[in-house]
Amino acid sequence: MRRMAILGAAVAIGLGVLTTASTAQVPQTPDGWTGTWSASPGTGVADTPGGYPDYSIRNVVHTSAGGAKARVRLSNRFGTAPLIFGHVTVAVAAAPGSPRAASGTVRSLTFGGQRSVVVPAGADVLSDPAAVRVPADADLLVTTFVPAKSGPVTYHAAAEQTSFFTRDGDFTAEESGASFTEKTGAWHYVTEVDVQGAAAGAVVTLGDSITDGTGSTPGTDHRWPDLLSDRLHGRYGVLNAGIGGNRMLLDVPGSPYGPNALARFDHDVLAATGVRTLIILEGINDIQQQPNQTDPQLLISAQRQLIARAKAHGIRVLGATLVPFKGWAAYNETLENTRETLNRFIRTGGAYDGVIDFDAAIRNPADPHAMLPAYDAGDHLHPNDAGYRRMADSVNLGLL
Repeated sequence: MRRMAILGAAVAIGLGVLTTASTAQVPQTPDGWTGTWSASPGTGVADTPGGYPDYSIRNVVHTSAGGAKARVRLSNRFGTAPLIFGHVTVAVAAAPGSPRAASGTVRSLTFGGQRSVVVPAGADVLSDPAAVRVPADADLLVTTFVPAKSGPVTYHAAAEQTSFFTRDGDFTAEESGASFTEKTGAWHYVTEVDVQGAAAGAVVTLGDSITDGTGSTPGTDHRWPDLLSDRLHGRYGVLNAGIGGNRMLLDVPGSPYGPNALARFDHDVLAATGVRTLIILEGINDIQQQPNQTDPQLLISAQRQLIARAKAHGIRVLGATLVPFKGWAAYNETLENTRETLNRFIRTGGAYDGVIDFDAAIRNPADPHAMLPAYDAGDHLHPNDAGYRRMADSVNLGLL
């Protein structure tokens, strides 16, 4: 995997073998389309009521699967007015984390054959396919130009990746990237990239900051879903539906933590292209954030709902145990008991098609309520790069 500093936003489990992948009934991807990258938007940029008129934003995103064609999903989900995209391009990055496009790879996207598209408030839009060869495990550049005021901008706040922008007009087709002198740590507008290729579907990882990659080295794609993708070598797409601070049962109004997992499930899981398997790692924020949820049965009920909704669409569902958090500021015995009860349900409740025991993978054998220090990013809740790698390595690929 490639390796790249981020500035603030504008704002054990057996390893298994890939050849024993599940034979569960899963949706077939139409014409070979599979999601290769995704980010779940958390909110709209509240301090930009007019949006970003005359901005070109070059989002740097990292692929999991490759293909011969690409298409892009853009979102005005948290907007309050129609949003006009005057021009959108996709290109392969010339180097990891660079705004420069590889020579000859810039493609203008169309929407129903038109270069410009209007996206109503609350809606998403999917581009027409573009003929560009997309490598697996590589950076793409998705560049948007908005010519007029629009309202709050839909975005994913904590990208752990530097993207670029300019306020000076339409530079979407610029190959050199020289005009993109300003930086952001958020992904704006873009929520998914699909490819047409040989991947046998996508794995969606639904979660919070631990799935979003908090604690990993920015610009390195060391989130555990990225490291899982490395093990898959492009056979499946891996789509990250993690949002820092996200909960299953409650929203945090005015925050970038996103709608609760039940509310965003249709957008972030069921609408994903080619999804065959869902991994759920949710609940620690319900437990440790105020107001604390200390009744594990409510969390179990929420997970059962997520499972049922996925299975109704033929999606295989894997449950991931919540990682230790002793030493985190909110930690206490009551919250720990709630976590352990939820983990027992995940391991032994029989509701999931398979279990990924992240808790067992990274806990401290000498103090099982705490993370092993070698895997701790320093706050006792979020893993570091080594911890995320250990998590990815603990996934039995045969379950996917």
